[in-house]
Amino acid sequence: MTVPEDRCRLVLIVPDIADIEQKTKAVTDALRGGDVASVIIPQYGLDDGTFQKHAEKLVPVVQAAGAAALIAGDSRVAGRVKADGLHIAGKFPELAEAVEKFVPKLIVGGGSAADRHSALEIGELRPDYIFFGKLDGDIKPEAHPKNLALGEWWASMIEIPCVVMGGTDPKSALDVALTGAEFVALHAAVFADPAAAPSIVAEVNALLDEKAPRFED
Repeated sequence: MTVPEDRCRLVLIVPDIADIEQKTKAVTDALRGGDVASVIIPQYGLDDGTFQKHAEKLVPVVQAAGAAALIAGDSRVAGRVKADGLHIAGKFPELAEAVEKFVPKLIVGGGSAADRHSALEIGELRPDYIFFGKLDGDIKPEAHPKNLALGEWWASMIEIPCVVMGGTDPKSALDVALTGAEFVALHAAVFADPAAAPSIVAEVNALLDEKAPRFED
């Protein structure tokens, strides 16, 4: 994650667009909209070679905008494309191995914590962040209540930053921010209409600037 602001910041999840040029344009345009801490690049259904080609195009665009480029799941691709980090959405052993092998050379975070117990187990690994929700978990306008509750509990107790998955409504970012979470992840809220992505990123940042709680040093 890039340098923290004094409020909740935006994490973007790259959309599932098969055409590499269209996908790159959507991400480039979104990043023009304003502050983004990091961008997670999932593999979706791409084979490894095609995924690497997509990542080779996307990572420099993300980094040029001052955001951290995080590859979901594939450490070899992350290394080859000089990404900033690795997002592990899988189970505990996979995250444990990635933290051990790649921190501090790469940012490593993620997890699939569905409850407090599994979240605390992930916390003991000392990842760079914990993620509440699924990368494709934005199926309703609002963020999932369970993820909001976990984010609020975690942010009040644990120093490791948390990312909470938002909903399909850009305004769900504020509900996440009000939990005290350091980051809100948005996917369809930004990319459902790629042409609107820059204005939505700008709108979310303005909303967070105006209404998100400020962190203390």
